[in-house]
Amino acid sequence: MPNTIEQSTMRQVAWRIVPFICLLYMLNILDRANVGFARLAMQDDLGLSQATFDLGYGMFYVGYILFEVPSNLLMRRFGARRWIARIMITWGLVSAATMFARDIWTFYALRILLGIAEAGFFPGIILYLSDWFPDRQRAKMTAFFMLAIGLSSVLGNPISGWVMDHFDGVNGWHGWQWLFLLEGLPTSLVGIAVLFYLQDSPRDARWLSDNQRKWLINHLAEEDRARRQHHGPDRWQAMLQPRVWLLIAIYFTVAVGSNAGGAYFPTLIKEQYQSATNFQIGLLTALPHLCAIVVMSLVGISSDRTGERRWHLAGSALLAAGGWSLVAWGPSPIVALIGLCVAQAGMMSMLPVFWTLPGVFLSGVAAAGGIALINSVANIGGFFGASILGQLGLWSMAAILLSGGVLSATSLRNWHAGRSSMEEASDE
Repeated sequence: MPNTIEQSTMRQVAWRIVPFICLLYMLNILDRANVGFARLAMQDDLGLSQATFDLGYGMFYVGYILFEVPSNLLMRRFGARRWIARIMITWGLVSAATMFARDIWTFYALRILLGIAEAGFFPGIILYLSDWFPDRQRAKMTAFFMLAIGLSSVLGNPISGWVMDHFDGVNGWHGWQWLFLLEGLPTSLVGIAVLFYLQDSPRDARWLSDNQRKWLINHLAEEDRARRQHHGPDRWQAMLQPRVWLLIAIYFTVAVGSNAGGAYFPTLIKEQYQSATNFQIGLLTALPHLCAIVVMSLVGISSDRTGERRWHLAGSALLAAGGWSLVAWGPSPIVALIGLCVAQAGMMSMLPVFWTLPGVFLSGVAAAGGIALINSVANIGGFFGASILGQLGLWSMAAILLSGGVLSATSLRNWHAGRSSMEEASDE
């Protein structure tokens, strides 16, 4: 009977929550990364150099990093439903307003404002998933949620290219201006829908039966009690323990690679296929993300099924390093495109496994602050990612992801889902 309740409850929770937050994240990725596609024309229209535009791309992380931890803590105070809605409404409006960038300073200011508006969304969703899904199912559910990264690019890149090709000159606006407007405003509208669709916690889930709701609340509470007994009470100081900073170091490597990819994938493909239209570039840019959808799903399912985290994380990082190496070597456009597919698949496969790790030893306020701290500090790599690739070249991406794989393999014990055995290798 307990197994029947568990299966029916988790199936219902998964179908109710995951597709919707996947939609939210798709819009999030689209509004954050469309500047990488817009740069195909926007950089020249604003008279910016490559280095200047790369810095503007990274300016997003100035506001993002400063407001990440406060935003996640405020979500605990105001509730996930209201806070996620607030984030989406404001970032959609700021993203649309990027169409009014006129020079280096307005471009930088709007990128910083976008980071402030969006701060707290991703760690907030990770925290929200931990409020609904037990440890053993979290990597799989996180992987399904993160399918949005690939889906947003598979669907969004061709659409972005089509908008830039067909709307250029309409109403006297550039194609990239229409791109920001048409992809930003829908986000704000969906943000309003969040207020009516999401619930803050299982206690508010009237779409579950009384038995299902009781089972889920009790099961999650028992996991939380075990976590507190093993790792200590819910304290602010838990955010600053060495394991948090180990995770920051690992996540820094994927933040550099994934954000550099977001900034440069369309440009790299344009260099390989110079006669392609923006729409065709959008289709080709979608291929690495399509590969990532498949591989990330398989890695998340495998990690949950086996309960193994360390080698799933390290292996994904090494796969990403191999992909970037192929791009750097790239004797032909086909090999370079294959390399981009492998690199993106590896980087995205790191994410669902990685984000199960903070919940192993953090709970309550410490979890809210710790997850946000990991995401914000590590995303300093996002600030520098595009500039590192632009200045140091493709081999630098391979080296950085290789270091992430080595760090994961050597610094984490073989951790099993639902158990608290993750420790630094130096403690072995």
